[in-house]
Amino acid sequence: MICMQKLVKVDGKVRTDVNFPVGLMDVVIMEKSMDQFRLLYDTKRRFQLHRISDAEAKFKLCRVQQVKIAKKKIPFIVTHDGRSIRYPDPLAKKNDTVKLDIETGKFTEIFKYQIGNLCMISKGHNTGRVGVIQHIEKHPGSFDIVTTKDASGNEFATRSSNIFVIGNGNKAEISLPKGNGIKLTILEEKALKDKKLAKKKKK
Repeated sequence: MICMQKLVKVDGKVRTDVNFPVGLMDVVIMEKSMDQFRLLYDTKRRFQLHRISDAEAKFKLCRVQQVKIAKKKIPFIVTHDGRSIRYPDPLAKKNDTVKLDIETGKFTEIFKYQIGNLCMISKGHNTGRVGVIQHIEKHPGSFDIVTTKDASGNEFATRSSNIFVIGNGNKAEISLPKGNGIKLTILEEKALKDKKLAKKKKK
């Protein structure tokens, strides 16, 4: 009913189909209730609607999947959400991330896939974790392996295709969900739950 009343926008466009697919980094806006969300992963590999500010709702991050040249020698890039952007900046390469202005459909900034940049894991067992790229292992004919380190100092490895760069250096271009992409162990989770229970009992 809400969709049929044209109250829901996905990436700046009104969507009336209840089954319209929404994916990673998509911006969902409901103007009537003043709600704005970005779809992200939590550290348990689940989608999470993360509330964002007005400034953040104006852009989204897109991972470059392919860099190609069309029939009439027109260069274009294909992003993770299926967009084709013609005449891109020649500095945009495969695995990089571009900052896309939702209103104009053009990208304003490039975040390079390189050592020292902050990334989010978008697939695999480490989905939702956030860390800084430490090392990139090249394996011709197989999968490149990337080692990353989170804010707690934990290191983990994943395939290069699972890396989604979200900022230059340690600074994230988008706000992150609760926990900032740091995966807790079972013991750490239990300790947090015990603390919350103890606070409730004191009240």
